Amino acid sequence: MKIATRVAGEADLGALLGLYGELNPDDAPLSQGAAEAVWAAISGQRGRTVLVAEADGVVAGTVDCVVMPNLTRGGRAILFVENVVVAGRFQRRGVGRRLMEAAVRLGESAGCYKVQLLAADDEYVHSFYEACGFKALAQGFRRYVE
Repeated sequence: MKIATRVAGEADLGALLGLYGELNPDDAPLSQGAAEAVWAAISGQRGRTVLVAEADGVVAGTVDCVVMPNLTRGGRAILFVENVVVAGRFQRRGVGRRLMEAAVRLGESAGCYKVQLLAADDEYVHSFYEACGFKALAQGFRRYVE
């Protein structure tokens, strides 16, 4: 299976929505108009890159990356990774690893000193990120806003 990563474009919106539906199956789907408006905001955000992985020409996974400028570490930025998802039929076939490698390369090219993410409380997910070279070095906190 040939896997290639690239920057997502507007034409990928349907595939992205399908992947996010797998990531959060309890979420109500966005209307087409709402999805297009959100995509326009994402596309226009400086430092924001949504990557996709194609497996044999099919969008099989995605990762959302944000470069955050930073006044510490000599002014080197931080790359935050969010919404990592690989379609169920493509899991355990190298798609996720290729996406994470692409995210790290993106961080390197942006001069980031680290790539950071939060992971679900799931042993499989933790093992995946560790296999990609990430280390669990901090306690993550989150507060959902209603």
